[in-house]
Amino acid sequence: MYAIIEDSGTQIKVSEGDEIKIDLREVADDASTVTFDRVLMVGDGDSAKFGAPYVDGSSVTAEILDREWKDKKIDVIKFKRRKGYRRKQGHRQR
Repeated sequence: MYAIIEDSGTQIKVSEGDEIKIDLREVADDASTVTFDRVLMVGDGDSAKFGAPYVDGSSVTAEILDREWKDKKIDVIKFKRRKGYRRKQGHRQR
């Protein structure tokens, strides 16, 4: 069984036992699970149930493994040729 969920504007295909990385979200410090209510599709082998836009009465519950992780650092560089204009900014997704 698998499902396609929506989180922070992205669609993620999940099934039991998968480990996924999602954007940082506000949850209680003692919480060990997070629930996704925006389920776009639920599939099981040959059958699939599509939502319009979400499947009614379905949700996905996930266990929190690591609260603080950081992605690789990305350098954003802007410049204009022959003008001496250069800007460098780093970004690290959480």
